[in-house]
Amino acid sequence: MLVLLPPSEGKATDGTGPAVDLGSLSLPGLTTARATVLDELVGLCAGGDEDKAADVLGLSPGLRGEIARNAGLRDARTRPAGEIYTGVLYDALGLHTLDAAARRRAARSLLVFSGLWGAVGIRDAIPAYRCSMGVKLPALGSLAAYWRTHLAEALPDAAEAAGGGLLLDLRSSAYGAAWKPAPRSALAGRTATVRVVQAETRKVVSHFNKATKGRIVRALLESGARPENPDALVAALRDLGFTVEVAAPGRLDVLVTDVH
Repeated sequence: MLVLLPPSEGKATDGTGPAVDLGSLSLPGLTTARATVLDELVGLCAGGDEDKAADVLGLSPGLRGEIARNAGLRDARTRPAGEIYTGVLYDALGLHTLDAAARRRAARSLLVFSGLWGAVGIRDAIPAYRCSMGVKLPALGSLAAYWRTHLAEALPDAAEAAGGGLLLDLRSSAYGAAWKPAPRSALAGRTATVRVVQAETRKVVSHFNKATKGRIVRALLESGARPENPDALVAALRDLGFTVEVAAPGRLDVLVTDVH
């Protein structure tokens, strides 16, 4: 099973590890592409035009400090990606509180998508940064479009390396735009996406969508479940106590009543 996660805007900034080594990150086929984005982002933020950098990155006045952080990315201290990313989904997932077996499963099966790195494993050492997938860098254009070509080569191999089973896509639409399995491919047939909806109204919940997705991933990791396709995922989630409906082939709705 391979699980695709969105990043979080919130990031831990107290890195203690050495500067990022691009060649050490998961999906090594992305190394050159990562270097290109990193160079472009650092150049933008170190170029002395803060107004331009803030406009490109979509930063409010209160986030201007992120420009200096980006300018220093090559030398910045790092932490494992699973510790860098914070926020609702990652709080609910609680990687640091998993037992050893579940943490090993997480290391094998979780990929976090990123406007800067393309996608990283949760053990990959990276610094805190600010660069969403919706950004259009001056020389590269849309990062979603940029990464689409590179990820199309790397992700199918990663899915097979993770066991060739289910691809569970929990990304937001912005990050989903960076890569999807080829239509009618075998991998597309093993892909499931999840919405979280309020049971009574069938309306999609927002903030709690992230928390529920974090709990879903945690439950799968703790149980050791290895569903090979969307139907098997439905059965696994029901066994774990979730209320699940099939909205369409490969599209699941998880119903919640107590929205928290």
